[in-house]
Order: sequence, then structure tokens, then C-alpha cells
Amino acid sequence: MPLFDTADFSPAELEARLRLHRLPDVGPKRFYRLMSAFGSASAAISAPASAWRALGVPSVCAEARRSPEVRDGASAALAWLERPGQHLLMWDGPNYPALLAEISDAPPLLFVAGDPLILERPQLGMVGSRRASKPGLDTATAFARSLAGAGFVITSGLALGIDGAAHQGALDVGGQTIGVLGTGIENFYPQRHRQLAAAMCAQGSAVVSEFPLDAGPQATNFPRRNRIISGMSLGVLVVEASVRSGSLITARLAAEQGREVYAIPGSIHHPGARGCHQLIRDGAVLVETVEHILEALRGWQNVGISNRSPDAVLPGHTRHPLLDLLHAAPHSSEALALSIGWPLPKVLAELTELELEGQVSCEAGRWFGRAC
Repeated sequence: MPLFDTADFSPAELEARLRLHRLPDVGPKRFYRLMSAFGSASAAISAPASAWRALGVPSVCAEARRSPEVRDGASAALAWLERPGQHLLMWDGPNYPALLAEISDAPPLLFVAGDPLILERPQLGMVGSRRASKPGLDTATAFARSLAGAGFVITSGLALGIDGAAHQGALDVGGQTIGVLGTGIENFYPQRHRQLAAAMCAQGSAVVSEFPLDAGPQATNFPRRNRIISGMSLGVLVVEASVRSGSLITARLAAEQGREVYAIPGSIHHPGARGCHQLIRDGAVLVETVEHILEALRGWQNVGISNRSPDAVLPGHTRHPLLDLLHAAPHSSEALALSIGWPLPKVLAELTELELEGQVSCEAGRWFGRAC
């Protein structure tokens, strides 16, 4: 079954959101402006063009609302969702990744192929050069294996080079990994990694994209997708990068989003190490071993989706199991219920008790674990 909350999103509203999402020059900020002004995508699609112009939305957007390309694209997306293993997450739905929802330009829609539930698991972004050296590729593979084995989901961009090595390293140890595309899922790029993406989906991992299913590989899309890699992750590790590498964009976005940035140093004679050295000079954590990362994130890596009974506590822990989830990342009540496998009334009752004890707080519909 496609993963979206049918109680919250009627078929008409879902179709309208898919149409709104396909309009030219409608990015996240304009999407949210239209939703805020009209209350729903259905109302926005039906509103007069003059109302759109009053919001500062270009005329080309309003004019394209009823075009065959937009209607057919939305219909194709609805048909895509009917196939097994293909899902759509909404920014205001219960299954949207909580950390990603925190960023100012969070994607309104996320298409997901594979297991969408792992998007709520603790993730570590791994990025680097597309033209990585053999030692750089070996390092990325080794770190991904160790981090995935420790319980982290490895998130990267499915590009050639370091990204591919990171994804494969996670799969090598039976770990989970998320590939964030700069194209639509049905217009996969690079083609050389299509088989890798298929293996990821088949082995319990996922491929995601904010772009319409048929969106092609435009240069501006790839820096844009980097904010999703960093936005879903607790931190970002840069393995090997030149000073002009797109990986430094991901690292900058991670720092702006309040995520930790890690960088692996290299030889002063290797151009592919200079980007990492620049990051270290700018305050990134110098990483020589996996333990340097695990020390900072100890206790987070094994928190995530579970089928625990209502009274269960994680091995070695004495605190409430909901706190383990909330100290890893903010969650909505519904996402907590899904992650821990409890009925929603049970979760709400437990959260009320924890809130009275001062251990959790609720802000804008998301629950946060408070520091002890």
C-alpha cells in the first residue's frame, strides 16, 4: 500500500497537490505560500489567477494549472503510487521525517521507492568526490560498513564515486542506506547506479526524490537535493573533496541546519583532500577513525523503528522507550506510534505522563526529548 494518510488527504487533495508540485517556478516556499493562503491545494488550483498574482506568484504558474502536461503528470504519479514499494510522504503527514521537517525549505512532497519507514531512523550523511581516488573509495566503503554496522542509516546522493561506495558499504554488512536523487525517480541519474538503487530497494533501503517522477538531470537540482541529505541526517561526513566540490555545499548546509560536520584529512599534495582540509579549518570535526564519530553520537545509532511491546525498555537502558526515540529526533505522535508499534491512545497517554514529569515537550505538533 502507498504510504500516505488517506484520512488526512482525500484523493482530490492528493491529485491537487501533485499538480501544484509540477507547476513551473513553484518551489517549496511558493508551495507553502499557496497552501497557507488558500488552505488546501484543491482550493489553490481552483482560485482565480488574480489571487495568485496578489501573492506574488508568476502568471506562468497560474496559467499552467490546467495544462495537459500538469494533469497527465499528476495522473501518472497517482498510477505510480499504486505499485508495491512506491510511496509519497507529505510535509504535513505523520510519516514525514521529523528532522527534515525542521529545515526552512523542507520539500512539500517526497517520492520514496523502497522502505519509507527508515527515513525516521538515525542517519549519517556521507558525501565526497565523484572522481574519488582508490584510497578515498576504500575509506568511504570502510566507514560506511562500520557506521551501518553500528546502527546508522547511511544517506548519500547515489552519485558516482564516494556516494556509491558509501551506499554499497552499508549494503555489504546488511545495513540500511538512503539515496537522495537530483532527478525524478523514474528518470534515474546516473544510469550506472540504477542497479545499485534496485539492490537498495530490494534489501530494505530506500531511494527518495522531491522532484516530479519524470524530472531530468538539471544542474540546479543537485545542490538543491543536498539540503535533503543533510536535513535528514544527524551529521555529514565528507570523505574526499576538492575545494570546488558539491560536497562542500552539503557540508555548508549541514552546518546551517545545526548538524555536525565531519571531515577526513588527506595528503597536502592530493587535490581531493583540500576541500576536507578547508572544512577542518572552518570548524569541521577532524575524523581519523569511525570511533571519532561514534563518540559524538553514542546512544543514537540503534534508536529507531521497533516492534517493542508497550512495557518494553531497550536493553541496557532504564529510561522510557519513547525517550530513546525522542532523544534521537523529534517525532509527531503518529510517527511515534508507527515507530514503536503501540496504539496511538497508549502513546498519547505515555507522552502526557512524560510531559508532566518534564521529560518531553511538544512544539508545533512535534514531540522533543528534553535533556536530563
